[in-house]
Amino acid sequence: MNAPLDLAGFRTDVQQEIDVALARQRRILTPVGAETTRLVTALERLLEGGKRFRAAFCYWGYKAAGGTHDEAALRLSSSLEFFQAAALIHDDVMDDSDVRRGSPAAHVAFAEEHRAAGWEGPARQFGLAGAVLAGDLCLVACDQAFAGCGLPAHELDRARPCFDEMRSQLMAGQFLEFVVAAAGWEELPTPERIELARRVIRYKSAKYSVEAPTLIGADAGAVSPADRTLLSRYGLALGEAFQLRDDVLGVFGDPAATGKPAGDDLREGKRTVLLALTLAACTPAAARRLSAIVGDESADEAAITDARAIMADSGALAQHEQMIAEGAEAAREALAAATGLTPAGAGALDALIGLATARST
Repeated sequence: MNAPLDLAGFRTDVQQEIDVALARQRRILTPVGAETTRLVTALERLLEGGKRFRAAFCYWGYKAAGGTHDEAALRLSSSLEFFQAAALIHDDVMDDSDVRRGSPAAHVAFAEEHRAAGWEGPARQFGLAGAVLAGDLCLVACDQAFAGCGLPAHELDRARPCFDEMRSQLMAGQFLEFVVAAAGWEELPTPERIELARRVIRYKSAKYSVEAPTLIGADAGAVSPADRTLLSRYGLALGEAFQLRDDVLGVFGDPAATGKPAGDDLREGKRTVLLALTLAACTPAAARRLSAIVGDESADEAAITDARAIMADSGALAQHEQMIAEGAEAAREALAAATGLTPAGAGALDALIGLATARST
């Protein structure tokens, strides 16, 4: 394995495990017919890139707890990348997002294949069906990678409850976000809007992005109950800060770096902490202008630029940045309070705090 801070090398190692798992899926699907291997091709396109944060949190959670089966832990960690890919594919379908990591989203790519081939029926429906099934295949591959990672059975048994809880709660978190968007929050005071947005963050992102991966690895490595509590605190604080950074990038990010059009979160009408802070801090006229932009799928670049200006000029963006900084500091404090973690593992988890929150992609 690579040194703790050799993230480029770590990503290469994870990619190798992903490629092996995808080759296995291709062999399994080949007897069904060459047509079906398009599903694997879609996964290959999506999984050839990514920050690999979830895999890193899992691997270094394992090492921090004293785990010694490095190669098996790497395979365990790679399973989370398949889970993430499933979430991304399904999220793009639900949000009707056209682009992912700088390329057509899976449902868009499948629809384009349909049109190019001149097949019968609506191309859009074919694309949606293909993406749903590709996402489901990712979930299958995730479970296979987890179960077949090679960790001793007693280590895998310790990790399984958190792994299962993570998968169920993400589905509920995704649904919660849709309920919040559909129900609206116009009648809610600002504190309740922020609390609701943070609950969505916790269950749609924070837990499965940082807390659960860290605990899955740590549980496999037999972390002590006291340190597990602190790692949970670390993961939730950092996971929220991680998503808050994503919400900034969703409005202010450079599409060349993020791989997604800037402003899509506004067009999709996502109820974020940043939006709640802005609506509370800006003038009534600015609030009306911003409310007209949020949820407008046809909002042009000029409208998105207006929204950015309102968020920045109101002071809400600065408040939001402070929340990110506070989350990162809370994660550091929780990690520092742990007494039974290995120096290498704790050092890597500490380094990941900055990498997860001070980023442009």
